[in-house]
Amino acid sequence: MCQKRAIFRPMTLEEREVLKQRCGGSWKLVLRFLLAGEACCRREKSQAIAGPGHSIAVTVKGAVYSFGSNSSGQLGHGTTDEEWRPRQIRSLQGIRIIQAAAGAGRTMLISDAGQVYAFGKDSFGEAEYGVQGTKLVTTPQLVESLRNIFVVQAAIGNFFTAVLSREGRVYTFSWGNDAKLGHQTEANDLEPHPLLGALENIPVVQIAAGYCYLLALACQPNGMSVYSVGCGLGGKLGHGTRTDEKHPRLIEQFRILNLQPMVVAAGAWHAAVVGRDGRVCTWGWGRYGCLGHGNEECESVPKVVEALINVKAVHVATGDYTTFVVSDDGDVYSFGCGESSSLGHNNGPDGQGNRHANILSPELVTSLKQIKERVVQISLTNSIYWNAHTFALTETGKLYAFGAGDKGQLGVELVANQTERGNPERVDIDLS
Repeated sequence: MCQKRAIFRPMTLEEREVLKQRCGGSWKLVLRFLLAGEACCRREKSQAIAGPGHSIAVTVKGAVYSFGSNSSGQLGHGTTDEEWRPRQIRSLQGIRIIQAAAGAGRTMLISDAGQVYAFGKDSFGEAEYGVQGTKLVTTPQLVESLRNIFVVQAAIGNFFTAVLSREGRVYTFSWGNDAKLGHQTEANDLEPHPLLGALENIPVVQIAAGYCYLLALACQPNGMSVYSVGCGLGGKLGHGTRTDEKHPRLIEQFRILNLQPMVVAAGAWHAAVVGRDGRVCTWGWGRYGCLGHGNEECESVPKVVEALINVKAVHVATGDYTTFVVSDDGDVYSFGCGESSSLGHNNGPDGQGNRHANILSPELVTSLKQIKERVVQISLTNSIYWNAHTFALTETGKLYAFGAGDKGQLGVELVANQTERGNPERVDIDLS
């Protein structure tokens, strides 16, 4: 069965044996590791990324389309012109892309050969501040420092970037000059450093980056677990405190809840997990109701969202004070900050309602129910500097967009003085 997995096939016998030992010494555990990574990262499948002001879409065949803000060349077309319609990145022809990540003014793409291409601001750190790089890269360039690491996922956080290797090792760049969170590096360090501590000998299947912190979903012989490292402001590390963690630390609460984490999401200030049994847990800063517990209180350890107890969740996405949950039957629920119409709620008698209202408890996104398509992925802007937009991807490869669209990031033309779209609209692109 392992031979059928895309990232396993090109491995040498020696590399396979190393992976086997990292996973616990059996091929059954290796297979579980590979399947877990495919499930939570949509590896080998289509995906859409709602970045800060720009958007990236990857087809099943590995072609990449980009649109929206392009002031730093983050669309990869060789220009700094905005694009209001999806446009294929032609320079990548012949290269199959399987993963994408978008940050402020920056994009990273990962090929099926494990190579990483980056464009936009030339730094790996926080592009908004402009202190870590001023050179603009307007076409995809191979990241030379990662050439010898077979990468399967990238996550762009504020002030740092992380990548995950196919063996389940985590590497970070530019993790902060002062606190030295994660490893000993400088803010403008472009060399990857392995994340030291508890995860050195534990394989990770998924990483998620928020504002100055990183979550890692790990696969161990006794089950799945989540580790966190970085800034603890608002309790977003999940350890019951608000203190920083310089090295990855196991979040103990999932064992207490008897919950096996299967998908992890890191918002700017809060985080979420979906368990094997379909339960959803959230924690961190609860502003605008983004935790879904009916209030705006912070939670410093993961807490089950009781309002979703009768929903079997399979996917979760988090942004800046917003959360989306997808159920196993394709229904979508959202809660949190309603700014930019990015939650998708237009429930008034005229079809408008107060689409900017904050939602303290999960509500069914009826506007997505009306498209009569099974939703399999939600992506929303995860940045404190931009108005948010949201993508809903269906199982047939159709992409729907709503929220802020002032830079063309929705992939649809807005009329007159319109700056956002409250109802999901089909983007003219086929990702199947």
